[in-house]
Amino acid sequence: MIKISKLLLITLSSIALVFSAGCGKNEKNRQAEGKLNVVTSFYPLYFLAKEIGGDNAFVVNLIAAGVEPHEWTPKSSDLTAVSKARVFLYNGAGLEGWVDDFLHGLGSDSQVMTIEASQGIELIHGNEEDGEGVQHSDSGVDPHTWVSPRSAIVMAANVVEAFVSADPVNKANYEARYAELNERLIQLDAKYAQELAVYEKRDIVVSHQAFGYLCRDYGLNQIAIMGLSPEAEPRAQDLLEISRFVKEHEIPYIFFEELVSEQLARTLADEANVDTLVLNPLEGLTPEQEQAGEDYFSLSERNLENLHKALR
Repeated sequence: MIKISKLLLITLSSIALVFSAGCGKNEKNRQAEGKLNVVTSFYPLYFLAKEIGGDNAFVVNLIAAGVEPHEWTPKSSDLTAVSKARVFLYNGAGLEGWVDDFLHGLGSDSQVMTIEASQGIELIHGNEEDGEGVQHSDSGVDPHTWVSPRSAIVMAANVVEAFVSADPVNKANYEARYAELNERLIQLDAKYAQELAVYEKRDIVVSHQAFGYLCRDYGLNQIAIMGLSPEAEPRAQDLLEISRFVKEHEIPYIFFEELVSEQLARTLADEANVDTLVLNPLEGLTPEQEQAGEDYFSLSERNLENLHKALR
């Protein structure tokens, strides 16, 4: 009897796992009747859409927890999911290199409202070097707008405008939730500006060049090991220059991020005899962060704490 019970339990558990896996696979293609159906390209937009949409919107994110957005490409199922939505939110500024072909695949008769959330933000372009000859930006446009709370304020305004346009019946609800979110973002922006202004040191060394907007808005200077894409390999000469910069300027920490391998940052930190810290580019949550209820605000607060440590 005990053996039969164990066998039954194992069988039921296996069925449950298969069923839950199947549900996860089809989650992107779900829709909610009577709600504004929204698809977002990656986590920051998903967060803004959920905060503003509330009970009036059903929001699906294309990129799963723990996946680095730079490495992700859409599948046909993603195109299907977006084609069924009323609103599709993507960052733009070159983050989603696949987006032009993707939107073309929707067809000329598509009713989906497509919104480039970075519209209105002054974008960072081109190569910039400081007096030390250390490169701060590789060619092209820096897409990492959302990392700065000041940019997130603009992006949230673009989201609420899209929601009101797509679903004017619930305008008051969207605008009320947006007002609350906007106030929190304004407070976060003010906290960053006030608390980071006190430091004489302004340099931070990061693994991935994802903090251009954060540094521009709060008067910091990023020295990046890798370029705008976390897959960009640095030259040996670049590593030597950064190592020299770290030693000469007594940089106490080298920042790495959780969704990208930290090996290069740790190697450089060991060579320069300094420690490492996390500076999160807020591109997505790890499964553990998702389970713990972390969000854009909690991760931004932790970033600020770690910036305090690095600039003291």
